[in-house]
Amino acid sequence: MGVKGIDRVAEMTGIILSGGKSRRMGENKAFLKVQGERLIDRTVRIFKGIFEEVVVVTNDPLAYLDHDVMIVTDIVLGKGPLGGIYTGLFFSSSPCSFVAACDMPFMNEAFIKFMMEKAGGYDIVVPETTDGLQPLHAVYSRKCLKGIVELIEEDQFKIAGLYRRFRTLKIYRDEILPYDPEHLIFSNMNSPDDLRKYTSK
Repeated sequence: MGVKGIDRVAEMTGIILSGGKSRRMGENKAFLKVQGERLIDRTVRIFKGIFEEVVVVTNDPLAYLDHDVMIVTDIVLGKGPLGGIYTGLFFSSSPCSFVAACDMPFMNEAFIKFMMEKAGGYDIVVPETTDGLQPLHAVYSRKCLKGIVELIEEDQFKIAGLYRRFRTLKIYRDEILPYDPEHLIFSNMNSPDDLRKYTSK
């Protein structure tokens, strides 16, 4: 059964960015456990419930072979999350993809579907909260590939640089709140303190 307004098989891919070892965390965040489940396992489970095609972008592909997903490595090395989005979109077979970091344990399936429903007519759909834009929980069109190349050629690696170049829809806090009353959806595991904090949730 597809998401309203979107063909689940043909129209959107789920892309998980799993860059590897974090300097602050000291280990691969994808394999940290929250509520007894590894972050990568949780993210793949959520994505496979929504998307027919799931792509994991990682520079440690052998570590992910136990998942039935497409595993790809960065086409352009050393460009951070912008390069990861480029790689995921490049390998995706869909015109649009939902992209998320691997270290977000409280993603909400209903909110992801809500964002997908909003994607018609836009190249990018991105939430904006009081903390700012959330570019690693966003929808991107394959049309963004050219824009990403231009940014890289200009030595500009901030994802937000894409937003002025493409049709971008921002999802504001009042639309997010019904899906995220505890303000947890965009939480991620950047440090041991974060892990201790969110493990108790």
